[in-house]
Amino acid sequence: MYDTARRVELVKRQIRKNTRRRQKRGIGRLSAVCMLLFAALMQTADRLVGQGQTAAWGGFGAMLLHEDAGGYVLVGVAAFAAAVVLTVVCMRLHEREKQKQKHEEDAT
Repeated sequence: MYDTARRVELVKRQIRKNTRRRQKRGIGRLSAVCMLLFAALMQTADRLVGQGQTAAWGGFGAMLLHEDAGGYVLVGVAAFAAAVVLTVVCMRLHEREKQKQKHEEDAT
């Protein structure tokens, strides 16, 4: 039979193991969402950007001066906004996990 200290250590080890497993699943889900978002943005860019100039003549940024560049700008802004939202969600989840962990440590 285990003493109390050993049982507490085993329980804490199992909690850490479950937490790591949950975090890995979360990372996998976020990666899948990012890939789906990337695919959706590529489809959007394909539909929004019309047939126009395909090469930048005369230096960097010449493509943005072309009349069909609005789709590229729109997709860029949408991707940035999605990244900001995803970052904020991840930060909030991380803070929530920190607080849960702190409450678990205080309870022990």
